Amino acid sequence: MSIAPTPAEAFQRAANEGQRRLDQSMIELIATGFIAGLTIIFGMVALGTVEALLTGASHGTRRIAGALAFAPGVVFLVVGRAELFSENFFDPVATIVDRRNLGMIGLLFRLWSVTFLLNLLGGGFFAWILSLEGALPDGAPAALTRAAEEIAGRGNLVFFVKAISGGALVTLLSFLLQAVNTVNSRIVMAYMVGFLLTIGPFDHVVVTSLHVLFGIFLDARVAIWDLARCLLIVTAGNLVGGLGLVTLTHIAQAKG
Repeated sequence: MSIAPTPAEAFQRAANEGQRRLDQSMIELIATGFIAGLTIIFGMVALGTVEALLTGASHGTRRIAGALAFAPGVVFLVVGRAELFSENFFDPVATIVDRRNLGMIGLLFRLWSVTFLLNLLGGGFFAWILSLEGALPDGAPAALTRAAEEIAGRGNLVFFVKAISGGALVTLLSFLLQAVNTVNSRIVMAYMVGFLLTIGPFDHVVVTSLHVLFGIFLDARVAIWDLARCLLIVTAGNLVGGLGLVTLTHIAQAKG
């Protein structure tokens, strides 16, 4: 039976993985970010399809079933080594702290900006294709439209609070993936976080924004301003939760 790594060992694994991510060529960054955005759409379509199939069930039953259906999308991301924006908080920052090299900050911002943009482009492109008439199963467009309208109807403070917890959750996944030793364990961790991301009060800027964009493509009562507001506020909240609450505290734990 393998022994779980200590926080310091998990930190060192994260630093090594962060080095790999920072050293990626531009074409690698573009391809990885695009694939990640595309991949998460599979989870959204599964969520909409399952909720549509359970139209006669209670709201709670549909929520739970939808979350269970969405979670494999996060598993696909982890197993396929694709990367969402806030997955790149813990590992690359651990690299900079471990190497004590502030000169790598430029590479960090390159990683963040390219991943963020290509996540949205990849997911948006796939969502647009699937929004064409007849591409989705019966009932799925209506379920996805409702989800987009619910998200767009949130107030700014609600957006921000949900984004703090969402950034913390996804960045925690990055640490947990370094704290386990097997592929099966990584799959379980990814599935659990995917379920929580959907069922709980958590917003991830890429996932949430693509939900809104999907709704726009499906003619939901959602404005471009709602998408812009989501991008700005949820990104800020993800940074607070992912960097402030999780990354810095786990680095302090490991270095302490």
